[in-house]
Amino acid sequence: MARARPRPLPLVRVTGPSMVPTLRTGDVVTLETSRPPRPNDLVLVRWPARPGQLSVKRAVRPDGDGWHVEGDNPFASTDSRTLGAAEVLGVIRFRLWPRPRRLR
Repeated sequence: MARARPRPLPLVRVTGPSMVPTLRTGDVVTLETSRPPRPNDLVLVRWPARPGQLSVKRAVRPDGDGWHVEGDNPFASTDSRTLGAAEVLGVIRFRLWPRPRRLR
């Protein structure tokens, strides 16, 4: 009997200081698109006000049809406090590079 080969998770390279100290520019993380976010998860989001921009943020709470998300570094983050609710594209579970570790 043939076993199904697991599909690799998409990888995302982090840029910018909004998630410092949790994530830094150059970190590579995995993106899990098959499970819904929960509060405190790290997530990849898209903004209705900026459809071409993707951001990594921390899920705070559901907000209408999206999520209120915030950066871990409030001094360097543009997030739901400015842009409103975001559409979550996936949950970030692991940092692969530079030092692998589980993020939640």
